[in-house]
Amino acid sequence: MSWDWVRGHAGPKATFRAAVDRGRLGQAYLLVGPDGVGKRRFARELAKALLCDRPPAPLTACDACPSCAQVEAGTHPDVLSLRTPEGKHELPVDEMRAFCARLARTPVRGGRKVGVVEDADDFNAEAANAFLKALEEPPPGAVLLLVATGTDRQLPTVLSRCQVVRFGPLAPADVAAVLAEHGVDDPARRDRLARLSGGSVARALALDDEAIGAVREELVGGLTADRPNFVRMAEAWGRFVEDAGKDTAAQRTRASAVIGFLVDALRQALRLAAGAAVPDLDPADEARLKAFATKHGPDRLLELVEKCVEADYRVERRVQLVLVIESVLEQFTRKSA
Repeated sequence: MSWDWVRGHAGPKATFRAAVDRGRLGQAYLLVGPDGVGKRRFARELAKALLCDRPPAPLTACDACPSCAQVEAGTHPDVLSLRTPEGKHELPVDEMRAFCARLARTPVRGGRKVGVVEDADDFNAEAANAFLKALEEPPPGAVLLLVATGTDRQLPTVLSRCQVVRFGPLAPADVAAVLAEHGVDDPARRDRLARLSGGSVARALALDDEAIGAVREELVGGLTADRPNFVRMAEAWGRFVEDAGKDTAAQRTRASAVIGFLVDALRQALRLAAGAAVPDLDPADEARLKAFATKHGPDRLLELVEKCVEADYRVERRVQLVLVIESVLEQFTRKSA
């Protein structure tokens, strides 16, 4: 059935099922959570369940009728999607107005429409204001789904008109299962990627690259060396990000993945400094991380972890990636306060 395609997220599923069971389905929902955990897939499956011609159970799609096939193919006339155009960092107001105009038209196949704003993080004030009328007075039968990473980037006027549904990171087993669906056939490779993913399928797929090992070695090995070459490390990190192509989301995922490597290494160094074991740690990593921990001490390691987490937040908030890379590496050149 339809929901079998959505891994994890028992809470959001229960939220919508309860709303339908009570006859209290809302008109606008903000789906918030980390990138790559399946919020867009969830929105599509919810649209499918709401529009299914022959639902086998409440809020469950049959996955076989013409309506389900059209939603899956992205051709259903009553499912409208809006996303930020490639190369842009904000939703253009003209596209938002066109989206709202299509939403206002009478449904083609039945009595309901589903509008999905896939990049609600990218609202600017103009686009958000153009969307307000649709949020305040949605057309009869319309359900609006806004996909975002958090509530803090939403204007109060948008946030106050939506019910917030929160999504968390996926469990490693769920990430591994989705990787198998994407053709990652080697179980050991799937498990390794799932452990490194932080619960994000997008991050796991970004890490499934032959270049990732070389980048990790360049950064982790370089930063723990006696005389780090920061220029060389910045160039390696930058090339890895640029190899994602022009897709800015893929570039951010790669930049964030490298920060994840650094955070993992720093946390391993902290454990080693405390005399704790680090399972499955390569002997070469263990030796250099122990030396790094001895050189800098626990307080400095914790400070660096905090700086890396701040940098990852800036990646998520669309700060220019070259500036993020420079700021992270600069932290490693400074002495502790």
